[in-house]
Amino acid sequence: QAQLVESGGGSVQAGGSLRLSCAASQYIRNRSGMGWFRQTPGKEREGVASMDTPGSKGYADSVKGRFTISKDNAANTLILQMNNLKPEDTGTYYCAAGQIMYGVSLSPGDFGYWGQGTQVTVSS
Repeated sequence: QAQLVESGGGSVQAGGSLRLSCAASQYIRNRSGMGWFRQTPGKEREGVASMDTPGSKGYADSVKGRFTISKDNAANTLILQMNNLKPEDTGTYYCAAGQIMYGVSLSPGDFGYWGQGTQVTVSS
């Protein structure tokens, strides 16, 4: 099974920015739908941003206007640019891939392949 490997997490103050990357060569070559999810202890994993196969993008209401999902096809990398971070953005962020998708999904059940996660901590 091909791997998804996240990087770029860390600790920032509110208002700061972080850029998450996910090495995802096989999934990008296969035109998989891909997304970013996050989870905090005691809560269910929630969709943050995703892209379908044609490249349409979708975002959770809580991150619209602050987060941007993109692909670097040359580097086979999925990126999540996070700006104006808030303490409520704190959590473990996961990169995920699914099958070829037509239509954006923020549902974890639509993605069958997951990275190990990277921690994002935003302090007030």
